[in-house]
Amino acid sequence: MNIFLFSIIVGIVSALIISPYSIHKSKKSTKKERENNLPAVIIGTLIITIPIVFLFYYITNLDRNLSSLWLLAIIVTALGTFFATGKERIIKLILFGISVIVAIVFFTAFLFNANEKYDTAKMKQKTEIETFDEKETPASVPPKFARNKMRKSFGQVPNTSYYELGNLQIQKVKGEYVYIAPVEFSGLFKWWKGDITPGYFMLSATDSSDNPKFVKQEMAYTPSSFFGKNVERHMRSKYPQYIFYGDPQLEIDNDGKPFYIRSYGQFVSARNGFEVNGLVLVDPKNGKTRDYKIKDVPAFVDGAVSPEAVSLQNSYFGNYVHGFWNSVFGKKDVKLPSDEGTEANVSPIFDENGEMYYFTDFTSPKEGVDSMLGYSLTNARTGEATYYTGNLKESYMDSQGALQIIEKRFIEKKWDGEMPVLYNFYGEASWLTPVLDSNGFLQNYFIVSAANPEISAYANTPNEALKQYKTALQRGGSSVDGNSKAEAKQVTGTVVRVYKEKSGDFTIVSFLLDNRQSYIVSSENSPLSIYLKEGDQVGVNYLDTGETFMPVKDLKIKGLE
Repeated sequence: MNIFLFSIIVGIVSALIISPYSIHKSKKSTKKERENNLPAVIIGTLIITIPIVFLFYYITNLDRNLSSLWLLAIIVTALGTFFATGKERIIKLILFGISVIVAIVFFTAFLFNANEKYDTAKMKQKTEIETFDEKETPASVPPKFARNKMRKSFGQVPNTSYYELGNLQIQKVKGEYVYIAPVEFSGLFKWWKGDITPGYFMLSATDSSDNPKFVKQEMAYTPSSFFGKNVERHMRSKYPQYIFYGDPQLEIDNDGKPFYIRSYGQFVSARNGFEVNGLVLVDPKNGKTRDYKIKDVPAFVDGAVSPEAVSLQNSYFGNYVHGFWNSVFGKKDVKLPSDEGTEANVSPIFDENGEMYYFTDFTSPKEGVDSMLGYSLTNARTGEATYYTGNLKESYMDSQGALQIIEKRFIEKKWDGEMPVLYNFYGEASWLTPVLDSNGFLQNYFIVSAANPEISAYANTPNEALKQYKTALQRGGSSVDGNSKAEAKQVTGTVVRVYKEKSGDFTIVSFLLDNRQSYIVSSENSPLSIYLKEGDQVGVNYLDTGETFMPVKDLKIKGLE
């Protein structure tokens, strides 16, 4: 009913402005006849304007604030001026002039509010992210691969021809990192017949061998539903004045129940720019709706701030450090956010505490430069962001550079990287990127140093790639001990088994001690390790990473010191 009432009020005001009140002299009509025609003119104008206003706001789903009427105000005051005469025309001409000035302010706001936008996007600054815990498995299954697997499992959906796979997003459910994708209607007639969607798919975001699971949960209010059941229209009907930004996203609570959420906020100024204030949450089964301020969002919601809003804030932070004109001409200190993210140019990742962040790297606006100027992590629940400069003594390669290395490495197979994310592996800023073939199937995981691109490794799983990368770092002369989360320990014992394998110019030595623990060392760090044999007494300085093979910092063989 809100949109009807809004349309009627706006229609009445429009009709009153358009209708002429000045009495036009005419040989063919008397003054009384002209006065009697005025109500008919107003009513006729109402009949035209009310449906136009209703259709405009229904089709666009625009917020129903007074500021959204600026275009209609120009049209209405222009028509009112055209039909009026005398002093009435002067008054309506003034109204027309005011509406034009307002429109000009709205159109040019981006030229003057760049500093305000930058202030809303300011980030805390640090040098480097914390070292990745080697005992964990990064959420590294690429979205494209996950979608392929879900599509191949679509036979689990009842009445399959009615539906298609919806948008994919990552989140944490019951402590596990998973991809969620709702089942959506494939068109108007399918919605008309089906009325509800049957559920959603869930797939592990850390285990590439996992198979999608279809979860039955009936949903009536969805992005692919129509009219009042469309979830965006439903949100607008409940909150007609809210400023929404970003698409509705599906969030699953720990009981497996789905909810649609969408971020809302306010314009920075003059209907330009955006700053997040909260979110609207809808139960898609019955349409029950609630709004939450950012600080009050339910615990199960990981992405309270939409990725589109984060991408916009990154743009403000990178471009408007010295105002709008500097972003166009001088470009002093300007840094461009990457467009390699998986959701609206940002990539969702999780920290060791299970908090979701949006990752973005920033590069130079100069063409042909693939050097990274820094990177940001934005908390997906609070919107608080931190900008990391990286080691200023080193030049870091950006995400595009990492993808180019992968493309060249597998040029014959025509494999490409997707979803590059920067981690701190063993104290080294490193890009972890899943590698897919031309059909979208996952082939391996590639890790390359951001500061030393010649140091890289790849394997079938993220943890195996980490193991290979650790060895590559040792071969390349980099340290794997200074900033690692693992505790440095010492042990002495007798060698039970030894395995040696050639890796480039060096030998990788794996050995098992009588304490039943395995260790790995490169001959580059410990040249005498190539002589290691069963029965040797050794002293080992190593990192307690919790892995099957502990990385050795220093190896001493009794009798060979």
